[in-house]
Amino acid sequence: QVQLVESGGGSVQAGGSLRLSCEASLPIASTLYCMGWFRQAPGKEREAVATFYTVARTQYYADSVQGRFTISRDIVTKTLFLQMNSLKPEDTGMYFCAADMTISCLQAAVALRGSGFSSWGQGTQVSVSS
Repeated sequence: QVQLVESGGGSVQAGGSLRLSCEASLPIASTLYCMGWFRQAPGKEREAVATFYTVARTQYYADSVQGRFTISRDIVTKTLFLQMNSLKPEDTGMYFCAADMTISCLQAAVALRGSGFSSWGQGTQVSVSS
């Protein structure tokens, strides 16, 4: 079973930056093929922010964050990061880390589809004020 723990959320003014982290605990000899960040604003549906295919280290972004956010993963610690720059009030929400251990998750990662990720963290809150 995979456990994901997010950290790094907080409150910032528009134009500011935050860096989210996601630490994963998984069974020995297991591999996470896909990881990603998703967010949910109050009263809205969950949406994808960015995903990461670990085998090729390829990244996929929602149009709304392209050029402002960067998803990355530390090779040694396997921690997933989301560097968020030029934050906007509309970036406000609960940010969730997600992961999947099936290699077929690539399709979900490319499509930025949350239903293709089987493990989820509890989330970290990001608030951006104008």
